Amino acid sequence: MVNKPDHYDGSDIQVLEGLEAVRKRPGMYIGSTGPRGLHHLVYEVVDNSVDEALAGYCDRIEVWIHPDNSITVMDNGRGIPVDKHPKEKIPTVEVVLTILHAGGKFGGEGYKVSGGLHGVGVSVVNALSTRVEVNVCRDGSEYRIAFDHGKTCEKLERVGAAKHTGTKTTFWPDPEIFTETTIFDYDTLANRFREMAFLNKGLKIILHDERANPGSAVSDAAPEPRTETFQYAGGIIDFVKYLNEGKETLNKPIYFEAENADGTVEVAMQWSTSYSTNSVMAFANNINTHEGGTHLDGFKQAVTRTINDYARSKGILKEKDSNLSGDDTREGLAAIISVKLHDPQFEGQTKTKLGNTEIRALVQNAVTQGLAEYLEENPKPAKRIIDKATQALKAREAARKAREMTRRKGVLDSFALPGKLADCSSKDPAESELFIVEGDSAGGSAKQARDRKYQAILPLRGKILNVERAGLHRSLSSDTISSLITAIGTNIGEDFDADQARYQRIVIMTDADVDGAHIRCLLLTFFYRYMPELISRGYIYIAQPPIFGLKKKNSRSPKIERYIYDEKALSATLAEYDDPNKFDVQRYKGLGEMDPEQLWETTMEPESRTLLQVNIDDAAEAERVVSELMGDQVEPRKEFIQKHARDVRFLDI
Repeated sequence: MVNKPDHYDGSDIQVLEGLEAVRKRPGMYIGSTGPRGLHHLVYEVVDNSVDEALAGYCDRIEVWIHPDNSITVMDNGRGIPVDKHPKEKIPTVEVVLTILHAGGKFGGEGYKVSGGLHGVGVSVVNALSTRVEVNVCRDGSEYRIAFDHGKTCEKLERVGAAKHTGTKTTFWPDPEIFTETTIFDYDTLANRFREMAFLNKGLKIILHDERANPGSAVSDAAPEPRTETFQYAGGIIDFVKYLNEGKETLNKPIYFEAENADGTVEVAMQWSTSYSTNSVMAFANNINTHEGGTHLDGFKQAVTRTINDYARSKGILKEKDSNLSGDDTREGLAAIISVKLHDPQFEGQTKTKLGNTEIRALVQNAVTQGLAEYLEENPKPAKRIIDKATQALKAREAARKAREMTRRKGVLDSFALPGKLADCSSKDPAESELFIVEGDSAGGSAKQARDRKYQAILPLRGKILNVERAGLHRSLSSDTISSLITAIGTNIGEDFDADQARYQRIVIMTDADVDGAHIRCLLLTFFYRYMPELISRGYIYIAQPPIFGLKKKNSRSPKIERYIYDEKALSATLAEYDDPNKFDVQRYKGLGEMDPEQLWETTMEPESRTLLQVNIDDAAEAERVVSELMGDQVEPRKEFIQKHARDVRFLDI
């Protein structure tokens, strides 16, 4: 029987005043209180400066990561207004920092186009910081105001004269909110600012990291702080070139733009010899709309129709030939679609899907006209583009026949799972795990170690095919890849359905050596190319097996006292003991060297294991790196290795 409360009236209803609601439920406003939410604070402040750039009043933004992991953002915009707000009767800058949804983006003429995704703005940054300091320069004066945990602690005051205009904001994230970490990742911020600079032609964003960067040098000397400038005169044309670095391209970037009463659209596109269809990115008011939307729909429809019309008008496609599909026309295509509109309507699970129906026609018409003109005026690259699409059509037809053949043989039939798969008994994907294990030896240990109720084991023999260099047809001919596809249950290509995944945790478990790392890269490339939605849903993980085990010398017990996961930790652990010679250090060269009990305890048991969840925070950087490291072109890979070789601290050969 449920116990009912004796007392329930208005006093039981909690009303959160001001920014208290943000501190009570921070995840509602910034997504999470992990690293992603922490970095979102920086984006909220920088977005305000970018909005000034969109309005035509700012062309320079500087960001500092300070040694104490505070952040300063400074722009040369107009400066947040400091006059008394007509309704709140306090300085407007104080209103913006202390009241939710207060700003120039909610009606009025402050900004016709703005990029703030959630509209929560800098007030949320204020609420989730221990301290915020704001300096505003405008009307010939500099003003300063400060806040403590979201509340004004130092009132607005004039601190001197100013010859320029702009806003400088410094904030210290609250460790009581961000309990996981308050340390900002340089690369995460750099990738975001690079993207912003691409999308706003000519805007200069400068990132300074004043902290020591331990990964940048192999010597013991303190590394120098670093500064990086992002500015692209070519805008999204440079963005497309960036996406295609390391690829053999078929044409120079195509660019066109259009405008009507609903907004503006810019499009840049360029084909390469790559098999990828992941390089089409769509943005709305500088927001990466990962889930697509009406602007992306209009683009895809226009590209497919225009290329088919051109191919038929030139006799490349005959009457008997079937039409090129959307995937055919987009194979090897890198494209940026950037729309700016006055009232963006976002939908979808993560609010990154554009829903404005009126923008579809604007994009569709612009692409149809711009691409058709380009194909007519540039017959040689046009022929290469059409040839690429027709080759994709032939490969797709061959892959379809291969799928039909393998289905007839039962290979891709969900009722005929791969023979090497040791499946779990649970039929609930939410609790089921698939461990992809390197080799039969490790597979045998894993099968003995697992919990059969919810853990499945799929051993792989040897290295899988590098799908970045192979087409779909060749990939499907690989028994290893067919086994993977069948075990996971989602299929691939046109038949892919993430909801059919048989496991919602797919764990790559390879040896902690160079070969294991290579197999891990090949598997991640496979998932990125053929099942990217499983990554975006958070289904893909990497196991972290130990490299060393400490065992007492002359002990009859086989028990391992401690497990160590890297060289640095081994040195630190041995230093803890008065006489480290009392221990034998066991080096695990492979998972197969562990007995089932050890493998369970260190790598598979949910209470004690460590799993790294794979995600893609920056799709453009992911696309470029996968192409560089796994593609056909040797030179970009060589340059990447030369550039990053010094960052490698330990290599097991």
